[in-house]
Amino acid sequence: QVQLVESGGGLAQPGGSLRLSCAASGFTFSSSAMSWARQAPDKGIEWVAVIFGDGSETYYTDSVKGRFTISRDNAKNTVYLEMNRRKPEDTALYHCARDKGWSDDSRWYPAIDFPSWGQGTQVTVSS
Repeated sequence: QVQLVESGGGLAQPGGSLRLSCAASGFTFSSSAMSWARQAPDKGIEWVAVIFGDGSETYYTDSVKGRFTISRDNAKNTVYLEMNRRKPEDTALYHCARDKGWSDDSRWYPAIDFPSWGQGTQVTVSS
């Protein structure tokens, strides 16, 4: 059974750093690209970032590029999202999930495995 458990969210001021964690089980984590996606009211589902199974490549949506960093520790079956210079626009429910998308040389085309994504962790950025 695939299980993804997100943690690390909360209420935070703009700026600063916050690290979200996603603990995975039930599949071969190290061979799976993993993404973070977020849901904000009336904004649908927005893919945020992806990291390849071996951590060799990462891609980000433009709105977080340069601010967020996705990483993973395959020994711990965990993927992280480091959120720096947070903005109120980052307020959302953040999910991690397996990603079966593809890339060209410059961008990632996500294909989120929606049944696999976790319950999410809420990030609220407010001054």
